[in-house]
Amino acid sequence: MKAIVRDRYGSPDVLHLEDVPNPTPGEKDVLVRVRAASINPYDWHFLRGLPLFARPAATGLLGPRNRILGSDAAGTVEAVGNGATRFSAGDEVFGLVEAGGLAEYLSISEDRLAPKPNALTFEQAAAVPLAGTTALQGLRDAGHLAPRQRVMIIGASGGVGTFAVQIAKAFGAHVTGVCSTRNLELVRSIGADEVIDYTREDVTQTPEKYDLILQLAGAHSALALRRALTHDGTLLLSSGDSPNRVFGPLDRILKAVVLSPFVRQNLRPFLAKPSAQDLKILTELIDAGKVSPVIDRTYPLAEAPAALRYLELGHARGKVVISV
Repeated sequence: MKAIVRDRYGSPDVLHLEDVPNPTPGEKDVLVRVRAASINPYDWHFLRGLPLFARPAATGLLGPRNRILGSDAAGTVEAVGNGATRFSAGDEVFGLVEAGGLAEYLSISEDRLAPKPNALTFEQAAAVPLAGTTALQGLRDAGHLAPRQRVMIIGASGGVGTFAVQIAKAFGAHVTGVCSTRNLELVRSIGADEVIDYTREDVTQTPEKYDLILQLAGAHSALALRRALTHDGTLLLSSGDSPNRVFGPLDRILKAVVLSPFVRQNLRPFLAKPSAQDLKILTELIDAGKVSPVIDRTYPLAEAPAALRYLELGHARGKVVISV
């Protein structure tokens, strides 16, 4: 099979298209003929091995643990392991696979997959898993978002942000999206009640107070952002920008954790977990017309390095997808 592989950390220049053996499904694994994948900031962090602090546990200390990137995939079941019972050959599936999506075939645990939404193409379905799951679990589980609450989404035009705006509206919240000037209309079009242009307005100085702030971009500290929270509001820190090669945004997140016990507001980090059940919930929202993936660009598999270069610039509107 053809796959995009790398043998060392570095820029997208270390990636190349290579013929590699097809994977063999394990006992409870599913072999998927990948039709589309999508890439996320998660992937370029793994590509570069940054932040350095995460290498021992997550990416590999001296070199990449996984040769093939690609955290999201959608495709058709080719074969199943002897102990796999949820899918059969020919089923159309999608899932959060963490690595291996940038290849023609992928072997993955059946617990990471769900039936592909009928209303979506493979390219659209591949855009959903990591970004959609992060938005859903962040708002529902970590943020406990309730109807009529006010939520601010910083990074509303990005991959996770475009899902978060739509899911928050589906939950009945009043949504303010924060983005750049060129993305204001996009964020309005997917349901935001209000938009803030961060190039013209300091979100930490807004007169409005929010029950929940989801920080997906930017470099504002928790100390600054809590000024925009209600007295018992919640700040969720999922990611954000940082020039720190050693700790990345983790330094800002740890400061929030240390501060949280001393203030009434809840300042907490958040990391999504793979969940086939949550993929089904996302499918229900998609089928109901409440959520739709926003795709900026689609690249063929051979041009995955160019796709990662574009994503790393930080200007993608919604998701960047790879057609396999």
